[in-house]
Amino acid sequence: MPEFSKPSMPGAALFESLPGGDDPAERSAAGHRIANLLVRGAHDPQDQVFVDRVLHLADAEGLGVIAELWSQAPAQTVSGALWRLYVLRTWVYRNPLQAAREFAAGKAYAPVQEVLAGVVDPPGPDEVITLVDTVVRGILAPDFDIALDRAAAFAHIVGVGRSQSEDGDPASAARLMDTARQLRAAAEAERRGDLH
Repeated sequence: MPEFSKPSMPGAALFESLPGGDDPAERSAAGHRIANLLVRGAHDPQDQVFVDRVLHLADAEGLGVIAELWSQAPAQTVSGALWRLYVLRTWVYRNPLQAAREFAAGKAYAPVQEVLAGVVDPPGPDEVITLVDTVVRGILAPDFDIALDRAAAFAHIVGVGRSQSEDGDPASAARLMDTARQLRAAAEAERRGDLH
């Protein structure tokens, strides 16, 4: 995705709040735990305290601090799916005009995906941002698979639009299509009960 730079590494505040601190395996395990708690919810008071600390950190430092923990996760895991949602949302916020333009260009080639994505016609920057926010808000709902499907449809359409554009970048269009496939596979795994 052009003009997208990887978020900065999590700050010391996050690592101080996690057992194991700077150990990469501990960070990965913490990221996995956070992702599952955010999607599945807390089931005991100790988990709720942890979720509250995570959400406070996200409010104070930004979601990128937490999302970085998910950056190395396999695509068909909860944390890997959340990383892909985070990257897609960050790109749309940084480039809403480009996202709207590429979505508009791609929807003619992917009408079924357009229905799944759910962007109003014509899609302007505000509509694209609203879609992405709606998808991300869906991660806390029991229909996480639907949120993943919608994000996959959006990434697919934008990837097609980018590939059709005269100044489009074929490599980044292909990466968007890969992201769409990964999100779709994660949604299918979620429906089977295999997304962990």
